This record gives sequence, C-alpha cells and structure tokens, in this order.
Amino acid sequence: MRHSKNKQPQADSLKQRILQILRAPSYRPLDKVELSKILRWPADKRAELRAVLRELETAGEIACIRKDRYVLPKVADLVTGKLQVHAGGNAHLLSETPGQKDVFISAPNIGTAMNGDKVVARIMHEGRQQRGDAREARVIKILERANTTIVGTLQSSKKFFYVIPDDSRLQQNIYVKPPAPNGARVGDKVVVKFEEWESRHVNPEGEIIEVLGPASTPGVDMLSIIRKFQLPQAFPEAVEREADRISETVHPEELARREDCRGQFIVTIDPDDAKDFDDAIIVERLSNGWRLGVHIADVSHYVRPGQPLDREARKRGNSTYLADRVIPMLPERLSNGICSLKPGVERLTFGAFIDFDSNGKVRKTHFAKSVIKSAARLTYRQAFAILEDKPVPPTPNYERGGQVHLDAKPVPLNVTPELRERVKTAWELASLLRKNRFAAGSLDLDFPEVKVWLDDQGKAVRLEKSDNDISHQLVEEFMLAANEVVAKALKDRNAPAIYRIHEDPDPDRLREFRDLAASHGFRAGDVTQRRELQRLLASTRGKPEEYVIKLDLLKSLMRARYSTDPVGHYGLAKVNYTHFTSPIRRYADLLVHRALAREKIGSLSELNEIATHISTTERTSSDAERDSTQLKKMEYFQRQLASRRPEALRAIVVDVRSYGLVVELPDCLVTGLIHVSSLPDDFYQFDGTRLCFVGRKSRKVYKIGDTLKVIVSRVDAYKRQIDFVPVG
Repeated sequence: MRHSKNKQPQADSLKQRILQILRAPSYRPLDKVELSKILRWPADKRAELRAVLRELETAGEIACIRKDRYVLPKVADLVTGKLQVHAGGNAHLLSETPGQKDVFISAPNIGTAMNGDKVVARIMHEGRQQRGDAREARVIKILERANTTIVGTLQSSKKFFYVIPDDSRLQQNIYVKPPAPNGARVGDKVVVKFEEWESRHVNPEGEIIEVLGPASTPGVDMLSIIRKFQLPQAFPEAVEREADRISETVHPEELARREDCRGQFIVTIDPDDAKDFDDAIIVERLSNGWRLGVHIADVSHYVRPGQPLDREARKRGNSTYLADRVIPMLPERLSNGICSLKPGVERLTFGAFIDFDSNGKVRKTHFAKSVIKSAARLTYRQAFAILEDKPVPPTPNYERGGQVHLDAKPVPLNVTPELRERVKTAWELASLLRKNRFAAGSLDLDFPEVKVWLDDQGKAVRLEKSDNDISHQLVEEFMLAANEVVAKALKDRNAPAIYRIHEDPDPDRLREFRDLAASHGFRAGDVTQRRELQRLLASTRGKPEEYVIKLDLLKSLMRARYSTDPVGHYGLAKVNYTHFTSPIRRYADLLVHRALAREKIGSLSELNEIATHISTTERTSSDAERDSTQLKKMEYFQRQLASRRPEALRAIVVDVRSYGLVVELPDCLVTGLIHVSSLPDDFYQFDGTRLCFVGRKSRKVYKIGDTLKVIVSRVDAYKRQIDFVPVG
C-alpha cells in the first residue's frame, strides 16, 4: 500500500514534465522512445511512461498522431471529448476542456463511434456556418467505448439473426451469428456484446450474452434499462455485511458528543412516497430576523473512508430513481433505516445553522454534529394545504417506485397549532430568500414533473403532474441556503473540496437560443445579460410555449457538474455553491460532510478524478431515469390506445407545421402530433405566414395557443412518437 500511495505524485510529476516538453516552442512531434530519451526515463520503467501517456491522451491533454507521435491537440486541430449522438444521426462532441466549445459532427463523420464514446476528432475548417455551428469535426480515433454491450430486440431474416438496439441513436442493427444462443427467441430482449467494429459501411457483429425475456413480460422493460445503462443491482456481500453490523440505535456516548436538538420542533417535508428522509428543518423567528436550522442525515458517521460501504458508494456515485424502483447508493438498512430522519426517533445529523436579518441577508453561520428527534413527517401536499389554509390530507402508504397498495390505509396527520405556525413561519423566510435570489439574477428553470403510477404488475395506470408549488419552494430555498453557506465555509478554508458548479454559458449558444425563442414569437434583446434572459423567461410564464422555451434554454447552457474549482453556479446566480443536503443518495454530499468536519478527503488530484466520475454517474442516472419514465408514458398511451374508452386529454398547440399541429399535453408533459388529415369536418390549408391551419369552408382556424381535447391514435414506442386526434 505504501508504494501505491507514492505512485500518484510520481505520475503527476511525469505528466507535468511531458506537458512541458510538448509546450516548448521548438518541440517537434516525438514518439514514446524519443520522449523517453529526452526525459532520461529508465528502460525498465517504460510501462509507467506508457501508462502516463495513455492517461494524458484519454484526458485530452495530448494527442497521438501519425507514426505514434505526440502533440498538443490544439497544434494539430484536434479536440477530445464525449460524443453525444442525436436521434437524427448527427452528433456533438462535448468538450471536457473548460472554455472550449462543443463541436458539431455530421452522421457520415462519426465513423464507428457511438453515443457516449470518448473520441478524438479533427476540426474541419470549412465549418457549417449555415446551421450556426462555427466548427465541424470528424472522428479520427475512439479512445474509450462508453459501452461494449447493447440492449435490443432479437429479430431474424432467412439467413441470419440481428438485434435492433433499444437506443434509437444507434443507427445500425447488430448481426448475431446463428443459431441464436442461450435459448433466445425472436422478439426477446437480449444483451449483446459487440465485437470490433471497423467500418461504418458494414454492420457490427456481436454475441448474445444474456436473454432478458419477451419484451411483454412484466419487469423486462426496466431490466432492459438497467442493462442498457449498466446500473448495479445487488450490493457485494462485504458491503451488506458491513451494513448489517451497524446498530439500529444510537450509542449514548455519541449522543453526549453532539449538539442536542432533540427538544426542538424539527420537521421533514418530502414527496408522498418517500422512504429516505435525509433533510429536516426548523425556522425560529428572532427579534430582528430568523434562525434557520437545516439538519442533514450524518451518513459520514456510519460510512467510513476506504471501507466496503464507502468504496461501493463512490463507485455508484448516486442513487438512481427508475419508474418502478430505486437503485440506491447505500443499502436499505442505512438509506431507509438508521440514516432516515423518521419522526419520533433519535437520529444523528450534521446541522447548518444560519441567522438571517429582517431583509433575508446572512448574519451568522455555524455548523455542528447534532442529534434530533423529528417532531413530524409532512408530505408536500400536507405542507401546501397548511400554507393555503385548506384541509390537510392524510399521509398515504405508498412503496417507493409508485406501486399503489389499496389495502394500506393512509395515516391521519396530527395538525397541531404549533405545526401550522412553524410551517407558516418557515414560508415567511423561504419566500423572502426566493425573492432575493431572483433579484440577484437567478434563472427560473424549475420544471414540473410527472409521476407515473404503476399497478402491482408494474404497468402504468396513471400519470400525475407535480408542480413546483410553494411547499416545494419552501424546502428548496432552505437547501440552497445551506449549500451556499457550506460552500463559502469550505472555500474560506482553502482546503481541497468538491463543489457543484455551473459555468457561464457560451454567448453564441445564448444568441442561437434568442433566435429560436423569436421563432416562437418571444422577442428579446441581449440575452447574454442575465436581466434580459430573466425578462424573456418571465414573458413565457403561463404561455403554451413556456415548457419548450425553458427546455431550449437549458440545452443552451452548460451542464452543471462537480469540480474542485469553486467557480459558482450561473443558473442560481450564486458565487458559492456545493451539494451538502443529500448524502444518502449522493457521494458528493458525503465528501462535503467529511470536508466540513475537517476530515482528510484526498489530494486535489484524487478529488478531481472523483468529481469527473460522479459527474458521469449523475448523467447516466439522469438518462436512465428519463428513459424509464418515457418508457412507462409510452406504455400508458399504448394501453389507452387499446382501451375501448380512451381518456380525453387536454392538449395545447405549441407549434404549427405544414403537416399538422404539434401539441403538448400539459398534465402529462408529453408532446405529440395531430396530423392535418385528422382535423375534423373540413379540408384545412396551411398558412405559413400566420402559422395556422384554416378550414376551406368553415374558415375555422387552428393556431398556436389553442386548447383542444384529444385522444391517442398511434404510438411508436421505439421512436417515442405519439399521434393524437381531436375529440368533442
């Protein structure tokens, strides 16, 4: 172990020496042997040199060109990054170099690279000015495959078997040599390990390594997503053993070491079906302001560095919430047990205590390991009812994943006068913090969510929209405040730490967004100015196009990620920001807890690797969650299509094309098409100037903003497309 600890500094030193040589004005491209001579590197350590060169190349800091010679990428017009393939076949290369713009790559120039692959691409100087991309590139080398396995459906022709990938971004079918192994049958979902793929003009070949079962079998759809994104399932035995050794009760000696908050009126506010409660709050009114206490489950007390629980949590990076299950970062004994801040039981927490003045400005902060006994568990619905002075619903008994258990009776909530007063006092402070945040330039990028309710067979039976109402905003503002003061404390100490960052956007991408918004009828000035961007967003509020415009803006911004460099958060308009409030489900927060407690959490180099890794696992989870929800939405509409009495749903026209109306179902957050041929009782002609359809006889007009009642008429689950027809 001692040798491995010394190995990293040596590798870092060698990296710096190599980069120094390549940056020299007189440098000419050299191969490994020539570099080793200049470095005076011992022949018996050539393997170490090769490993460091590979690391630098994979990181995009150097590039290997013809005759295996090394250069700085910029010198050879090369860029390194991850490939993001779009449904149409074209792609963008997402640069991992700060300040470097993404690059467009057309389908013919992708070669045999696939979505998520880490590649090297060469800039093509003719560019694509006509579509707004200043640079276009061609993939010349695949550094790392994102996946060596593909999930798809087995099909056959007369001469061979082939697999159609579930991911529509993969344009080629994969040939499987007959006979299909492992008892696979046509129509089965299978996992294919594909072999080397050398030419885009020839389909890749592969070997079936797992048969998931017929696509219609309950659970196979979610299992396909788990395999597609290579998500973990069972925990290793060593992890389960360590979790089993953790006591369900808190030791009296540990209680004595902590700030005792058990007598305070602390509450949790979470979704209806939550099981892991990792944050609790209390707000007290002071003579000249408020005191906020944010108590977060002290996962770091139980999960110790280097132990099996910690290693597995780091590997997973975060929990993943699929439509029918949760794939947790930590075993259930911790996430739903000893670390969950259930009402009426003692729990160890890490508290952030913030004093605000009457204007909502931070006056004083302190942090302490604490112990609490939550006074009440509220759902968002219950908190909202209290704030609106409406009857408070009981607490439902749901299992995580959304399964409805009709025999589990809801539990009435004891709404005492103190509980009402506490919740309302909390909103007084939260609403002020929210007002201040937007006054400082924060962008309103909150999106409603749709919960897919499933029956006991895992079939989608109901879609339920959840808006970001004041109960959600109450919790959100307090979590943001805690994250902000913790980030400032860590930055002031100048010690290595992990931050949540959102870098400033590329001005060109913002200007493209402005043009796109203008095409929807929303005019704006210089959207590189935050106030103008806020004004544009405000002008869409409550309009049919609001969701589409917000989504387009989100695509124009940088993606939030983890970093050791505390550059702040553009979207939230915060100079200091990190993630502190969810250590049950995010490894970043666990590291932040350790750093706040002044524990050593690793060198800057190690933390950079962790930050990159957990940013990747977060993206993977986000994609898997979105896929699972979309899949279940498609299933819901397929069942509607098969129903004798399909439900009439509210739709709003958000765009008009020559072939029909693009509609959004605001209660389901689904976009679909009403083909012009489906418009009733007349022949309709497209008016491209006014963007509408006009009936030839009736002169009836269909335009953007119209509200219709529709039923589903066609579902293409593979392409994720739904067609509707008007009713009524």
